[in-house]
Amino acid sequence: MIYRHFNAPSRAFTQFSHDIIRHPRLSSDAVRLLTWQLSLPQGARESLSRTAERARIGATAFGRAKRQLKEEGFVHERRVQISGGRWATQQLVSSHPLTADQAAKLLAREPLASPQVTPSPRKPAAGRPTAPPTDGHPEKDPREDTSHLPPHAEHADTAEESPRIDDARALVGALPVLSPALRHIPPGMRDELARLAARWLDAGHTPTDVHEHIRHCLPADGTPVHRPGGLVRYLLRDVPPRGPSRPAPVNRLSPRLEGARECAGDHTQPMLFRPVGDETHCPACASRTVSTG
Repeated sequence: MIYRHFNAPSRAFTQFSHDIIRHPRLSSDAVRLLTWQLSLPQGARESLSRTAERARIGATAFGRAKRQLKEEGFVHERRVQISGGRWATQQLVSSHPLTADQAAKLLAREPLASPQVTPSPRKPAAGRPTAPPTDGHPEKDPREDTSHLPPHAEHADTAEESPRIDDARALVGALPVLSPALRHIPPGMRDELARLAARWLDAGHTPTDVHEHIRHCLPADGTPVHRPGGLVRYLLRDVPPRGPSRPAPVNRLSPRLEGARECAGDHTQPMLFRPVGDETHCPACASRTVSTG
């Protein structure tokens, strides 16, 4: 059994409809937000977000409560343009549900210069206003902001151009095809990377060697490369000596197929068989040859 003891307050109270407190679709935060707003003194311009802060309603719960109140017609909002071409938001809180037309008529009666809708004045900036620069050159050398410059990069503009520079530019241009991680190399870095790649080519390395070196150093675990141009510049900074040429890899069969040979007969797909001697046709092709002969 439950017992209730209630004394009507003699001051500082607000009358609410039971329909608000017992509303089946309003959460406790929505009811608290609405009743708090309706309990404010006449003429108060406290926003819903400020009420949520005072009621200690979190951002997520506030957004959900406000959406429920708007869906049930207890809260209405509209954007209006005020003096100076600025825009402001009007909020209307009602003790009973209103339609959009009813809310628009009530909002039209409110002056637009109320503290609720007028933006706060901006603080003026210190000092006199100055126009932005429209011409001229930076006083500092932009190379100072570039880290990990290659050796003798400060003389790159005056040094003799490598005879392999065109091949190096083609090598750098193919980097986005080499790996998706290299698709966003800044265009302004391509000449610098081409000069670095040309040093590799001048040392006897082939474009394939350079590509394999870069591919081998890329992260293999799917880690994103945020600065692909800087990574390639770092990888090409030092040129290793050209080693002896490596033999081309030999395609070897798996141990299970060791000793098998491809049939020289007419097959839709390659046919492997294990010969007894030096025969070149599988037993099926050999039997067909004998029968037709």
